[in-house]
Amino acid sequence: MRIGVPREVEPGERRVALVPDAVAKLRGNGFEVVVERGAGGAASFPDEAYREAGAELADQVWDADAVVKVRKPTREEVERFRDGQLLIGFLEPLTDPDGIELLTQRGVQAFAMESIPRTTRAQSMDALSSQATVSGYKAVLLVAESLPRFFPM
Repeated sequence: MRIGVPREVEPGERRVALVPDAVAKLRGNGFEVVVERGAGGAASFPDEAYREAGAELADQVWDADAVVKVRKPTREEVERFRDGQLLIGFLEPLTDPDGIELLTQRGVQAFAMESIPRTTRAQSMDALSSQATVSGYKAVLLVAESLPRFFPM
């Protein structure tokens, strides 16, 4: 199976769906990974790190069997999907039913990471908690930076 990692296009989005370590693990399990050039740049992962992890770098990744994204695809990105292709990411199915309908019309098999049950058994796939933890940690750092005195952590 060939997995594609596109560059996120949402303004202000700095995350990337797969980091180089994850690429290396996928390659070790027999998956091919193709990463759009510059996809990890905003997250401080240069193209060379992906190449060293075993990824192929390309100008576009939409022909892969599966596409992994952080944010839901834009309308323009949805048009690049083909029938039967797999999409994994934060898809906002409860707040963007129209986007889900577009994916359905294209025949895309989509997995919304935020919809994976938050159970002990599925804890390793609980992307929602991990992303919320990052936000919470960053909030504490921002507050600590603005305080006039030392803030013990």
